[in-house]
Amino acid sequence: MTSKPPACAAFIPLDAPAASVRYDYCHLDDHSPASTDLAEEVALAIAFNGISQAVMLVSPTDLEDFVVGFSIGSGIVASADEIYDVKLSGSGSALHAEVEIASRAFWNLKHQRRQLAGTSGCGLCGVEAVEQALPELAVLPGAPLPPVHWLDGLRQRIGDFQPLGQHCGAVHAALFMNADGELLLGREDIGRHNALDKLIGAIERQQLATAGGLAIVTSRCSLELIQKVLRAGIQTLVSLSSPTGLALQWARRHNLNLIHLPQKSAPRVYSPARENLS
Repeated sequence: MTSKPPACAAFIPLDAPAASVRYDYCHLDDHSPASTDLAEEVALAIAFNGISQAVMLVSPTDLEDFVVGFSIGSGIVASADEIYDVKLSGSGSALHAEVEIASRAFWNLKHQRRQLAGTSGCGLCGVEAVEQALPELAVLPGAPLPPVHWLDGLRQRIGDFQPLGQHCGAVHAALFMNADGELLLGREDIGRHNALDKLIGAIERQQLATAGGLAIVTSRCSLELIQKVLRAGIQTLVSLSSPTGLALQWARRHNLNLIHLPQKSAPRVYSPARENLS
C-alpha cells in the first residue's frame, strides 16, 4: 500500500457555524430586556474509514485541529502520519467528520470496538472497558522543569489567546508555550478535553516542535488530560486548577512534569515528586 501524506490541510466542504450568537434575555428583578452573546456548540459525528466512532459536542471553531487532536489524544492513531484525509460536512448544529486513517490504525480501532461489543447498558462496563480507560502508555524520557519566570503573570497573558472566552465566557482554553517560554498558540472549546484536542491537532498540523515546551490548560486536570498529553509527547503540563489524585499518580509514573498554577500563590510542582528533583 502506498503511504499518503498526513491530513495537514483538510478539505472542508462547509461553512462552520458562528462561534457565538447574540441572544435576548430579561433581568429577574424588573424583567427589563437585554441581550448578550453566548458561546455556541454543535454535535460533530466522527467516522473513521466509514465506521461511526463518536458524537462530540464541540465549539464550532478549529474543527480540523479537533479531529486530528481527538484522533491522537484518544489513541485511535499513533501520529498525524496515520491520518490520510479529513472531510467535514453538514450544517447548523449537526456536523460530520469523515476521517481516513491507515489500515493498521483502523484494525486496532475495530479490535477495540469488538472488545466493547458485549458490555451492558451502563456503557463502559467490563474488564476490557476498564483496560481502555487505564491503558498502557509509554513513559516519557523526562525533561527539565520550566524556569519559574515563564509562569509569571501567565493567567493575565493567556487572555490574548482566549478571544471567545473574553467575549462571552463558557469555554475552556488550552495553550502551547515553546522552548523559549513564548506563548505560540491557543485553542478554545466548551469542553476542556476538546480544547486540548484542538491544541494537539494544531501542534501536529503546524508541525511545531514540542521538545522543551509545555501545554497549559485553564481547567482542572483529570486523568484524561494526562493521557492526551502523554500520547502527544508533550513533557510538561500546567493547569490553572488542581489535578486529581489519579492524574498526579499517572504523571509521576510516566515522567510527565505536572504543575498547578494557583490564582494567588506560587506554582506547585506535583510531578516529579519532590524527592526526585535534582
